Amino acid sequence: MKVHYLEIVSHDVDAVCRGYEETHSVRFGDQENLLGGARTCELPDGSIIGVRSPLREDEDPVVRPYWLVEDIDAALAAVESQGAQVAMSPTEIPGKGKFAIYFLGSNQHGLWQL
Repeated sequence: MKVHYLEIVSHDVDAVCRGYEETHSVRFGDQENLLGGARTCELPDGSIIGVRSPLREDEDPVVRPYWLVEDIDAALAAVESQGAQVAMSPTEIPGKGKFAIYFLGSNQHGLWQL
């Protein structure tokens, strides 16, 4: 298992980015529109951390891991068979792959296929 993208939704994006930058000696870039305006940081293993503001007034702050999978449709079917509720069906982000979001065990989870 590998987290490809760790999404952090926060009401204070700059504070979260500064905290990680100062604690872990990393740097976050400018906002990426394709990732909901997230400021991102790529880690040495190729995984990405993205910090963004809520996209809707009713979106709460959350930390959501997107697990790297070979076949997003099969992976989503597998978690659905375990009782997961799909919040976002597989969606293509040009040049970045496909992602999906599901709820299971009172938590939000994501899947990512390159």
